Amino acid sequence: MRRGYVVLAIVLLCALVVVGCTPTAVRRISGGAANILTNTAFYRLPQHVPAAKPGTIFRQQKLLGAPNGAVAWRVIYHSRDLNGRDILVSGTVISPASTPPTGGRTIVAWGHPTTGAAQQCGPSSNIAPFDVIEGLTTLLKAGYVVSATDYPGMGVAGPDSYLIGVSEGNSVLDSARAARDIPATHASANLLLWGHSQGGQAALFAAQLAPTYSPELHLEGVAVAAPATDLGALLKDDIGDVSGVTIASYAFQAFSTVYRSTVPGTSLDTILTPAGVRATPIMAKLCLVTGHDELHSRAGKLLGGYLAGDPATTQPWADLLQQNTPGQTPLTVPLLVAQGETDTLVRPTATSAFVTHECSIGTRVNFIRIPKTGHGLVALRAMPTVMQFFAQLSKGSTPSSVC
Repeated sequence: MRRGYVVLAIVLLCALVVVGCTPTAVRRISGGAANILTNTAFYRLPQHVPAAKPGTIFRQQKLLGAPNGAVAWRVIYHSRDLNGRDILVSGTVISPASTPPTGGRTIVAWGHPTTGAAQQCGPSSNIAPFDVIEGLTTLLKAGYVVSATDYPGMGVAGPDSYLIGVSEGNSVLDSARAARDIPATHASANLLLWGHSQGGQAALFAAQLAPTYSPELHLEGVAVAAPATDLGALLKDDIGDVSGVTIASYAFQAFSTVYRSTVPGTSLDTILTPAGVRATPIMAKLCLVTGHDELHSRAGKLLGGYLAGDPATTQPWADLLQQNTPGQTPLTVPLLVAQGETDTLVRPTATSAFVTHECSIGTRVNFIRIPKTGHGLVALRAMPTVMQFFAQLSKGSTPSSVC
């Protein structure tokens, strides 16, 4: 079936050439279609995989259709789950193809926004794996190596990880280690973190974990756009629309699966209505783009009838949400936070509260508000400021702070 879709994509490409599609676009889309043909073989794992150090590459494949002037690989690498167990995670590594600078290239480890929570929703397995990395072209032109994890359980089989901070954070840091495991990247130990929405939460957890989890990496700073911070408030703010119910279905399914063996009371029926319990496992298998219509249809029927209680006050859910809320320890590096002023998913009030909290515990924070910008565009519109922030850090300068 997938081969049939790829053939159709190539036929459509021919039509695009006729009507004037650029050669670069044709090359990238046709390369993506060819990459998909090898998905089954690439992501299939043997029965037994020997444990290895976090970041060690288990399998890699050069990707076709990389951005101009760059070379890219999809990788499967070792990481650690919430309980410290060895797992495999997939992702993408992209590097400039030019001559590297003396001392090697700084890595930017990217945390992607929500694409889903199921295995088939991993960006590295998509026909356009580079398009979900916001600011990629700009980062490559500046000479950075970019590592982009899928997160555990996405792309390659593994434990659920949606909004599970430690699992996500480990996978972000280990994607940087994997980038260093590819000699052609010429990646140094210098590291910057960048994430949007769910990826903002992942990047913040990576920053918290880095000093002890990956001490060999020299973390210089972290930038996030509309990050998922106070998870209890996030669910409460968004549960009244279909996007909020969709995000909640991903989160409750992941939390129930991950914590059920260690935390009593995490079955779905302790927090969801009977209709919510029935719908959640089905919704959690759907990707945000390809399953859009079905997700919205199912979520729409659950509006006002999904939750059986307030997750922020109902145990053990309240504690689990708090454990996976970033900001429990001050960051040892500067933080840039960008927020769109018209964002209705991650509310400006929530991000402002997070910035205030970070200042109060001693993190150095630069906070920018972007007018007339919602959730979808905030990362792209923040890129000029992000690049200035990264350049300052790479030069050893101290960025300004609102604290």
